[in-house]
Amino acid sequence: MCDAAREMIMTTSGGIRLLGFYSPQKSKKSRGLVVLLHGWEGSVASTYILCTGNALYGRGYDIFRLNFRDHGDSHHLNQGIFYAVLLEEVFEAVHQLCRNAKQKPVFLTGFSLGGNFALRIARKMLQTPIPNLRHVAAISPVLDPAKSTSKIDQYPLIRIYFLKKWIQSLKKKQKLFPAIYDFADLQSLKTVQAVTDRLLQKYSDFKSACEYFKEYSLLEDTIKDLPVPVTIITAKDDPIIPVADFYRLELNHRTNLVIHAFGGHNGFIDGFFLKSWYEQKLADMFDQIILSA
Repeated sequence: MCDAAREMIMTTSGGIRLLGFYSPQKSKKSRGLVVLLHGWEGSVASTYILCTGNALYGRGYDIFRLNFRDHGDSHHLNQGIFYAVLLEEVFEAVHQLCRNAKQKPVFLTGFSLGGNFALRIARKMLQTPIPNLRHVAAISPVLDPAKSTSKIDQYPLIRIYFLKKWIQSLKKKQKLFPAIYDFADLQSLKTVQAVTDRLLQKYSDFKSACEYFKEYSLLEDTIKDLPVPVTIITAKDDPIIPVADFYRLELNHRTNLVIHAFGGHNGFIDGFFLKSWYEQKLADMFDQIILSA
């Protein structure tokens, strides 16, 4: 997949630019296009994105790995900083990719925060249909950002991991736009919640983190009317996303919820070779959808 990849910048109607990598099939006819969305502070080079992309590419699918704003090597492309509420630009990029695919079937797969984006994209299709987007898969999707932030802060190793990556990202943004951003006061903060609070206070119109989190939470009946087939995969032992919230979701007949006893967050390891269960599962599912069309 990586050998076939070429860099592409998706530009929205509002002038936002998102960096992605497109890997078309070279030696065989494409079965369709799979768009992959990474998690928070991940990127198109995250291991789970590369492994899933390689597995699907090997099964005959074109792959497009899309970076969110300020993820991967894309901080220079936009002056504004990343917020998880910025759905419109991601939706527009996915919509463009679907149009460019023409008659090919398109499948959207998101992980963690990317899974949250994928579900919100599916919901937005109620107002703006995407005819050839055939299936949406959300793996370990964030449902309640407030709870997930609290969970991250409860586990020292997870908290330190995300804080380090986030602060590094913000430093990169400040270096590129020094007249606009000064994140020096964030570097001494010890929790993700504290950095979120300070960042929102200084550089957003949100009155509180509670207001911000509510805007992209997906709880209870918020995704009950999805107009496209959806598969949600999660695990009871996910340390970041409480499984109880999945049991309370109101879902229609198009949405399949799969809850595993084990799998952690974006894990689902299967077998001696430590491959993720969902890699081949997604390929099998997409193949079946194409065959049944």
